Amino acid sequence: MGSLGAALARCSAELSGESRWARHQRTVGQFWTSIEAFLSTLDPDKLKVNQDGLAAGGEMGKRIVQEAARRGSRNYQAVLKLLGQGADIRQTEDAQLLLDERRSILSFLRQESSQEGQPETPSHADQLLEQRDQFIARTIGETLRVGEMGVLFIGAHHNLQPHLPVDITVVAVKDRRQVSDYVTELFQGRDDARLQELAAYLASPADAQA
Repeated sequence: MGSLGAALARCSAELSGESRWARHQRTVGQFWTSIEAFLSTLDPDKLKVNQDGLAAGGEMGKRIVQEAARRGSRNYQAVLKLLGQGADIRQTEDAQLLLDERRSILSFLRQESSQEGQPETPSHADQLLEQRDQFIARTIGETLRVGEMGVLFIGAHHNLQPHLPVDITVVAVKDRRQVSDYVTELFQGRDDARLQELAAYLASPADAQA
């Protein structure tokens, strides 16, 4: 996300507090270590990779992954490793919906900075998220073939399963609700013991859960 990503990181650090944000950074590193260990057990030749925020596949998608990995993203580093082992990268998102969401985030950041104007209504943000989920699910349903295994890297605030074709079996490696609870506690809660408990879950070995 470039400069927008940096602005979001600053805003996140302010919302959570410096000490919590520092612990969060360690948790994120441990989380990705556990995810990478799980991915190493899969056959990469059968894997078709979909990535939250990626609006291109093929060679263009691979170049985007390489650049993001070079900048230090553990998520994209994990994807790049799979691609290097034989997995394929596929378009996941609609570019226009991503642009709409980017504008929404920029508007929010400007309002946070100036403390002026009315914040964007949650219903609009929820609508964008729902549209993205529908597009991603439809794309996966149209491109994943019999005998292939899809790997989807996506945030816990998404909920694709209601939109996916019934003949696609979904297996989660982390419980979406617990990941979401962690994010809520990080930014809105004050229970450090609960945050530590959820952080330990995120850092624990990933395990496929149907």
